[in-house]
Amino acid sequence: MNKEIKKNLYQGTETDCLPKIRVVLSHTSHPGNIGSTARAMKTMGLTDLYLINPKEFPSEVATALASSADDILQNAKVVSSMAEALEGTTMQVALTARRRELSQPLQTPRQIAPEIIATARKAAADQISNVALVFGAETSGLTIDELSMCSDRVTIPTNPNYSSLNLSQAVQVLTYELRTSCFETDWVDVQHLQEDRDLATHESLEKLFEHMEEVLLKIGFLRPHAPKRLMPRLRRLYVRAELEREEVDILRGILKATTEFDRKD
Repeated sequence: MNKEIKKNLYQGTETDCLPKIRVVLSHTSHPGNIGSTARAMKTMGLTDLYLINPKEFPSEVATALASSADDILQNAKVVSSMAEALEGTTMQVALTARRRELSQPLQTPRQIAPEIIATARKAAADQISNVALVFGAETSGLTIDELSMCSDRVTIPTNPNYSSLNLSQAVQVLTYELRTSCFETDWVDVQHLQEDRDLATHESLEKLFEHMEEVLLKIGFLRPHAPKRLMPRLRRLYVRAELEREEVDILRGILKATTEFDRKD
């Protein structure tokens, strides 16, 4: 792309999409990590913080370590579940070091950053953040159930001989890569990632999975006492497909028709 055209495209708007990206901390045990996360966010231009059942918040320790990022702490949303934290999002990026338990490929922050920025830019007219960066508890990380609710996985390629990374440091790494990508990503080149697609929200997908499990139980395809591997695999399949709202409606219509046909028999 011509450099002058690219400059005009980005002038004053390079980082406007960053407030469309929320940071979600699940079951944070130390309030200092919440404060340090707020500081890391503000230095990179992110503003939307969600806290799932934090052990201690509000906290003077969090405020002290936020270092003038008090506005992010004051506007932080405390919720009781991952489903609530992801409400309204169409892309959920989970930080994890797990490998053996997951079938989805792991990407580095630098690899996935252009797609995150493209998704956030598509939501420029929306009033809510549509991308979530999801971080687990300090000692245990995200659970398998929490990971299953996210569309993408990201891992930080640390030194294999010493991979210990503080929670707020991990937030800083991801948010830095996102801000950098705002200036490096060619918007025209990445439009194809989400072009003219009305992606299904997290909550609509969750309703689809609940509906699907209910129908599969009714028709006997899913055995409640057998090892529950089917639903996680189906969930991964449909999340990987990046379903649109209309496609979710079609699938739920098929499920509804299946049970109605069964009752007629």
